[in-house]
Amino acid sequence: MRWQGRKQSSNVEDRRGQGSRIGGKSTGIIGIIILLVGAYYGVDLSGVVGSPAAGTQVTQPSTLNSQQEAQLNELARVVLADTETTWSQYFANNNARYTPPTMVLYTAGTQTACGTGQAAMGPFYCPQDRKVYLDLSFYEDMRKQLGASGDAAFAYVIAHEVGHHVQNLLGILPQVNQAQQGASAKQANALSVKLELQADCFAGIWANHAQAQNLFEAGDLEEAFGAAQAVGDDRLQKRAQGYAVPDSFTHGSSAERLAWFQRGLQNGDINRCNTFSS
Repeated sequence: MRWQGRKQSSNVEDRRGQGSRIGGKSTGIIGIIILLVGAYYGVDLSGVVGSPAAGTQVTQPSTLNSQQEAQLNELARVVLADTETTWSQYFANNNARYTPPTMVLYTAGTQTACGTGQAAMGPFYCPQDRKVYLDLSFYEDMRKQLGASGDAAFAYVIAHEVGHHVQNLLGILPQVNQAQQGASAKQANALSVKLELQADCFAGIWANHAQAQNLFEAGDLEEAFGAAQAVGDDRLQKRAQGYAVPDSFTHGSSAERLAWFQRGLQNGDINRCNTFSS
């Protein structure tokens, strides 16, 4: 991607290196899916990821060197700025004002209005404080654990989380949360899948804008496509346990995630992202 030297967002809170009083328990790939769903609805995650011994200060070292971290820091801020431009235009066209999320960069773990967040959860959005939480070392997790690498792949992840913020502003997120309260586990999972696929479509709208600005280089879109497929529930479950259980899907299959991301990319039209009517 052509991101070097471009405008960076100022809506960033840098907590890197501060540490956090959380447990260092590893969650695994399937755990990441479960935890992310909890984070979207403001669930306190501290009891799920493990509790530390009293007074324990946990700071997990990053696998990134200083140059890599500096580059990812700049990339994340540039992508966030691009999403701000994309969604500001959409809201302005609909006689509304876009209030962008704050991106919180942290190391290992941090406190949020949705509870305690850990890097093992991957990037997540907290609707209570309207912040996107990101440990830059997730870039290496994508490459090593998910087989998805590249600037565009990382950008897709950020754009997806911002997509949840847009859902929150539009009232979609709280409506889904309310609908899940009285639903069966199967129904709640199905609603979660629709929510996630819509966020993928919204990420595609960002990609449509980026493409129009000539920000993608050869192979970039393929990287983003690969990332969307890599985080499909079927692929993650098969990798973790050897088989997939569709009724337990919370984010959608690899094919679905790719298809909805591509739909947003091709059309750039939020009206084509209604996963709840499909």
